[in-house]
Amino acid sequence: MQTPEDIKSRIEAAVSGAKIEIIPNPSPAAQASLLIDSEHGFRVAEFLRDDADLHLDFCSNVTGVDWLDRTIKNTVKVKKVVDGVEKEVPETTEQKIPGYLEAVYHLYSISLKHGPVIVRMRTPDRSTPAHLPSLTPIWRSAELQEREIYDLYGIHFDGHPDLRRILMWDEFEDHPMRKDYVQPDDFEYEPTPHDEVLERAKQHYPNRPQVDGAEKVTEAVKPLNG
Repeated sequence: MQTPEDIKSRIEAAVSGAKIEIIPNPSPAAQASLLIDSEHGFRVAEFLRDDADLHLDFCSNVTGVDWLDRTIKNTVKVKKVVDGVEKEVPETTEQKIPGYLEAVYHLYSISLKHGPVIVRMRTPDRSTPAHLPSLTPIWRSAELQEREIYDLYGIHFDGHPDLRRILMWDEFEDHPMRKDYVQPDDFEYEPTPHDEVLERAKQHYPNRPQVDGAEKVTEAVKPLNG
């Protein structure tokens, strides 16, 4: 299997204008990934699938990631004169990184028996709607997983053949996997409520009957059954 550096070079040679960045992985797996710019994302995906030496013909997994605005502190040693003596002293700087949304694809070659190659695409920011090109026309197995990311994170995959919610209902607002998502406090009464949901329901629907056991559950659902 070729290294990320080799794959990066091959992409840049094959897809004019493509911007590729190798993202290191600090975990024990140390499995680096390739960040590809969304403008050339579709063409890069075609190359990864069709290149004779790579032939990444199967997408096993697509995941969404929400990155909030964050600040990274970097500490370096700099030479300074302290009390007339030059010394190396630590100096800390802060780097502010604006938030963005990300789609991560895990690619394999079934025919050549190698992989994974992990590629990422990022949105410019976390605004809604956020857009990325769909890679479903390249790897059909991405279809339902891109729909899930659209549903839960709010990324619109341009060119997807059937982009609609897959877990939440059509009228649902917002995207519950966003890190700043705030769940509503007006849950409806339900026959078998969990404690936290029940407490919220009591505040909004004080006149609804409260359910404490199986007998009351049966009574509560009787009108629905006939």
